[in-house]
Amino acid sequence: MQNRQQFTQEQILKLLSQRDKCAISILYQQYAKTLYGVIFKILNHQELAKDVLQDTFCKIWQRFPQYNPSKGRLFTWMLNIARNAAIDKTRSKEYRKVTQLRDQPLTPENNFLNLNYTDNTDVIGIKDLTNNLEPKYKTLIDLIYFQGYTQLEAAQELKLPMGTVKTRLRTAILILRKIVVKV
Repeated sequence: MQNRQQFTQEQILKLLSQRDKCAISILYQQYAKTLYGVIFKILNHQELAKDVLQDTFCKIWQRFPQYNPSKGRLFTWMLNIARNAAIDKTRSKEYRKVTQLRDQPLTPENNFLNLNYTDNTDVIGIKDLTNNLEPKYKTLIDLIYFQGYTQLEAAQELKLPMGTVKTRLRTAILILRKIVVKV
């Protein structure tokens, strides 16, 4: 197998579309730390985060035929799968049971990948892109995509109607798409 730096995004997409198992390995090497950071930030539990990360890569493999490059980058699509899987896990009986039993929450400093979530998103430029948004959009993106809030939780936190949150979120995503296209 070639070194992952030798593969372009287009080559990875081609391998995925051909269902080449090498592609999922490349994706894992390239994005596991960042996706784990997102998952861990939401779950704050090392073992559950590892399980959700594994499930995430299985879903990425299974659902790749549904990926549409015209709707966004591959990483954004994978990030949404990871985020949604982590949020789904917080709603499970297993998560409630584990969080009730644990004495002390784990921190990112002692997780198995020893990474800092914020640094990883900065490396790929996501945080920089959100800095171009108006504060009302930036705050919403931060709550939902970086802090793991659901739309309902964000609406409650910001004391906004649910419809306003959905509209602002959609507008923010459209603005970010335009910014990404320019880059």
